[in-house]
Amino acid sequence: MTSERIRPRDPCPERAVTPHEHPLSEFALAAALDRLAERDVDLAQALASIGYPAPRQRVPGFATLLRIMVAQQVSTRSAAVIWARLEAACAPLVSAERFLALDEEALRAIGLSRQKMAYGRGLAEVVASGALDLDALATGPEDAAILTISSLHGFGRWSAEIYLLFALGRADCWPADDLALQIGMQRLKRLDARPGRKAMDALAEPWRPWRGAGAIFLWHYYGAATLDDHRADHHPRS
Repeated sequence: MTSERIRPRDPCPERAVTPHEHPLSEFALAAALDRLAERDVDLAQALASIGYPAPRQRVPGFATLLRIMVAQQVSTRSAAVIWARLEAACAPLVSAERFLALDEEALRAIGLSRQKMAYGRGLAEVVASGALDLDALATGPEDAAILTISSLHGFGRWSAEIYLLFALGRADCWPADDLALQIGMQRLKRLDARPGRKAMDALAEPWRPWRGAGAIFLWHYYGAATLDDHRADHHPRS
């Protein structure tokens, strides 16, 4: 039995998403999913069953990019614990300069591996020196932004796509290599095998230009199916 879809309340009902609104705000995300539901009967049925996902907006900048790297290959719970320690050590805010001020002993106590210490320092150094202009990523072409981020040590295509989707609100960004998305798509489309990137791209082609909204829904759908709030994050090695 399915439940009635409850759409997030918009302060101005029946309005269109404005050009200046964040592309993946709560209302904009719901509007995009409504459009996708008109095109995709499987998504429409799943949306009716489990409802709308919460938006996944993050503040653009060093801290968010660092947090994406910290969360790689660890469980959601472990990543949250490590990040909480890092926030405390860098208080009042996690910045490139404050991260660089932490020595190896402090970073080890926080829970970072030697490899992630190196990745974090590499990121902090290029941000602090101005060699990496994070503000420019928000306005430049998507492919160029992905190339810039994925060229950093410890940051592959998945890391770049997650940053563009969550922090920059690139509504069509599609992290097709994400394992949870692949499992979500497999369940949504009732496929015998988990689709790889090529198949994921083909399945999501009708979702353009809102594939990012579709991705957020698939994470929501995957989580609802597993019924496990503390599952490990599934994503490829960057």
